Amino acid sequence: MPADMTVPQGTQWFAVHTLSGQEGKVKLYIERFRKVEELDDHIFEVLLPTEQVVEVKRGKKTTKERKLIPGYVFVQMKLYDENGMVMNKPWYFVREAPGVIGFVGGDRPSPLRPAEIEDIRTRVEAASGKEVPKVSYEVGEEVKINDGPFLNLTGRIDEIDPERGKLKISVSIFGRFTPVELEYWQIERIAS
Repeated sequence: MPADMTVPQGTQWFAVHTLSGQEGKVKLYIERFRKVEELDDHIFEVLLPTEQVVEVKRGKKTTKERKLIPGYVFVQMKLYDENGMVMNKPWYFVREAPGVIGFVGGDRPSPLRPAEIEDIRTRVEAASGKEVPKVSYEVGEEVKINDGPFLNLTGRIDEIDPERGKLKISVSIFGRFTPVELEYWQIERIAS
């Protein structure tokens, strides 16, 4: 939402349940067609919380966007009039958007509490700019190194630093354990 745009009284956040994998299309549809349907004064923002996930396939590091809350988009809108009645035009526009199952709460959706939407925004902000590994590891776990000078060696995880996205791994080199610092994508779990 543009910074100069003010949100009118009675605007609330609602959770909208979508078909699996359709969250992005629903967000795009609502954002694109709200102006065409003359609903700019009823629908203000559509939020699809995501994070960056790192995955390694065949030795290549790839980054994908993963939905933090799959199956849902959040719409900031004016859905109820002054008398607490659902307004038909914004209701049907969102309800009938391709890929939408319905509002959470059915025919009488309950708005999200401000703390709930703030929590979602905080999670999005915390995930912003960080790469999260697709696989989570534990201290003491045996792993195989699949990148760098220690390629194909195995080691044990001694420390995990999720803030930096690094792991300290003890690798046996010439009969001695040597600590090595690697990124999540440089290792893989040993199949047991």
